[in-house]
Amino acid sequence: DTIMEMAAEAGTVEDLELEDVLKAGYGGIKCVESGGPEPGVGCAGRGVITAINFLEEEGAYEDDLDFVFYDVLGDVVCGGFAMPIRENKAQEIYIVCSGEMMA
Repeated sequence: DTIMEMAAEAGTVEDLELEDVLKAGYGGIKCVESGGPEPGVGCAGRGVITAINFLEEEGAYEDDLDFVFYDVLGDVVCGGFAMPIRENKAQEIYIVCSGEMMA
């Protein structure tokens, strides 16, 4: 489940706890999926902003983390995907694409 799906079910993101959305994997890797609206409906960038703010407020970045990766779509329709850059939440940015026509 994503943060946005769980927030919709709970009523608001404030009703969630970090433990509800954080998944622990191999080697202590922690993963969270922000999610977003259905394709063609709403602003997916808003999901990115909501998720990052939620993670900050819940103390997700206070652990001894080596890296934090944001894997977001590259089609900046509303500017929400640029939020980690605008608010200095990213120290380095890598753009990865494929040879597909939609990349």
